[in-house]
Amino acid sequence: MPTNQPIVLLRERGGERYLPIWIGAAEATAIAYAQQGVVPPRPMTHDLLKNVIDELGHRLIEVRIVALKDSIFHATLVFDGAVEVSARSSDAIALALRAGASILVEDSLLDEAGVAIAAEEDDEVERFREFLNNVSAEDFDNPGETGQAETWPPAQE
Repeated sequence: MPTNQPIVLLRERGGERYLPIWIGAAEATAIAYAQQGVVPPRPMTHDLLKNVIDELGHRLIEVRIVALKDSIFHATLVFDGAVEVSARSSDAIALALRAGASILVEDSLLDEAGVAIAAEEDDEVERFREFLNNVSAEDFDNPGETGQAETWPPAQE
């Protein structure tokens, strides 16, 4: 598995499965900007593509993650008028977020590459994320001195 590389986790609605998709740094930035509502001073590539689609009078209806071939996820952009265009999954996700389009994953693909995470484990992941957001390097400097080091999992009260 790739290491030190951004990952997108698509979560199944009403289920416990996630689809992990490793992506490039540029696409991770584009996805993060869209999620956070960051508007760059000049359009990034995905913003430009969305602007072109809008100016041509069309609309991105949905993105489908359709296949996994040679460890690479493949996607399809579905536009109004039933036009479909093949795309990299990371680009498709970045564009879908900008266009407000649905992101769908084939059930067979979720069966093949999805990872099930039970609700309790999902809660544990969220608690760990919160722990990481609140811990600092100073918490671990001298754990035996005046303060007490943060630990994971947190002590039960």
